[in-house]
Amino acid sequence: MMAVMCEYCMQHGAGGKWYLNAEHYTNEVVEKHDLRAFLLEQYTNFEQISVRPVGGFSPVGMDHTFRIPIIGRVVKKMAERMLHTHKPVHDPFKPKGHIGQVIPLEDAEEILRHCAAEPLIEKNCMCRYMTRGYKESCCINFGVMSEIIDKLPRFIPESEKYHLTRDEAIARFREHNRKGYIGTIWFGPFPYINNLCSCESPECAGLRPRVDFGIKSIYKAEYVVHYHPETCLGCGACVKQCPFGAISMDKASGRPVIDFEGCYGCGVCRHVCATDALFLVPRDEIPALAGRY
Repeated sequence: MMAVMCEYCMQHGAGGKWYLNAEHYTNEVVEKHDLRAFLLEQYTNFEQISVRPVGGFSPVGMDHTFRIPIIGRVVKKMAERMLHTHKPVHDPFKPKGHIGQVIPLEDAEEILRHCAAEPLIEKNCMCRYMTRGYKESCCINFGVMSEIIDKLPRFIPESEKYHLTRDEAIARFREHNRKGYIGTIWFGPFPYINNLCSCESPECAGLRPRVDFGIKSIYKAEYVVHYHPETCLGCGACVKQCPFGAISMDKASGRPVIDFEGCYGCGVCRHVCATDALFLVPRDEIPALAGRY
């Protein structure tokens, strides 16, 4: 995982970030890999994907399967191979080549300003709908994917504005990020990037496999959070805001303790810090975390 991720990033990303390569957002990628019909079929039948067998295994009750020592490891490896594959996709009901990464607000803004192909839309999050039964408009799509969603009314929000300018999309993402939603960017499928999501735990179908079972369904961000002890008030607001439980309070010092291994680098904790004591540092600048996503 470590070597593959680093090699892939350095070859395909700007500054080591694969998601800042504008080529992956273009309609040319869609035409080259014949993805229009694939994506339309996939999203037309989106709700069926979560209950269809994959590799002979039913996702229903899969949490029990993952906990069986040998079988669980085998199924996890199968899932990771499918998610990380770079091979051409054919079956819209298999999530092949669907891998993402957590990103902070700053990188999301760069995507929306310079990489995402127009038109831009903000659709309903189907993860929230399928798990909690309500629709919230917080997933931003671009290019051909936007045209496909135009044909699927259940994804289109009833009240919020649907088609967005770049500035409007940035404003919407900022709004979600300040709520504590986790920014994520996705190949869907490789090598086409078409989803910039504002994910909420525990609903997100992309985050939960990793958080619950250790499946590499998503990479951690290029960053981890740190803080300035001289300006920290020790209020504990960041502890409550962290969606991954990576921050705790040390009772003796009255200061936060950051679990770098548990930090996904989403940066949403920064929004609740009254003194701006929290900041992001590149993951690779911390020797114990270098190359580990």
